[in-house]
Amino acid sequence: MAGKIPDLEAIERTGTGKGAARQARRDGMVPGVAYGGGIDPLPIQIPRNELLKRLKAGRFMSTLFNLKVEGHEDVRVICRDVQRHVVKDLPTHLDLMRLRRTSQINLFIPIEFVNEDTAPGIKQGGVLTIVRPEIELIVTAGDIPEKIEIDLSALNIGDVVTISSVNLPEGAKPTIDRDFVIANISAPRGLAASSDEDEAAPEEDATEEAQEEE
Repeated sequence: MAGKIPDLEAIERTGTGKGAARQARRDGMVPGVAYGGGIDPLPIQIPRNELLKRLKAGRFMSTLFNLKVEGHEDVRVICRDVQRHVVKDLPTHLDLMRLRRTSQINLFIPIEFVNEDTAPGIKQGGVLTIVRPEIELIVTAGDIPEKIEIDLSALNIGDVVTISSVNLPEGAKPTIDRDFVIANISAPRGLAASSDEDEAAPEEDATEEAQEEE
């Protein structure tokens, strides 16, 4: 199921060129352009404070947005570049690329763990350790999953969830070629410490015997 795509509201810029861009910045706006999709580029501007908030939230460059500009049809876009002031580090320009529904893009999709309360390993006191709360996938713009569910109901202490054991939506695949860990159920700290002591005991006995022989 496709997730809700966040809106990104912008205003069409009436002027183009360096002069118009400088004026936009003086007005507290960040100039930009939306291009691609088989139609002419559209000069836009976004309130600087709004863009800064989006940038601080993270994943701005890998988030699919629904671009809303008055007088134009909504279109899906992804940011391809944000230029910044070399001294102040404030955004000075952004490039948004329009996407068709069949376009493939890289996006971070959140993981949701289900049936944690019925997992045998957790019932025995095991601890769910989440290594990756989200995974980067190559997905189709028209069919973006809202989340990836991982069922914990059959997992025991010591079991590991890797990307190869996860059923991904049709057409989606991870950006990383190798198999990687998403989560695991580890033993309770007390039990783990006890196991370490048990493993160390034979070595200690052998050391004591060797000292007695000497």
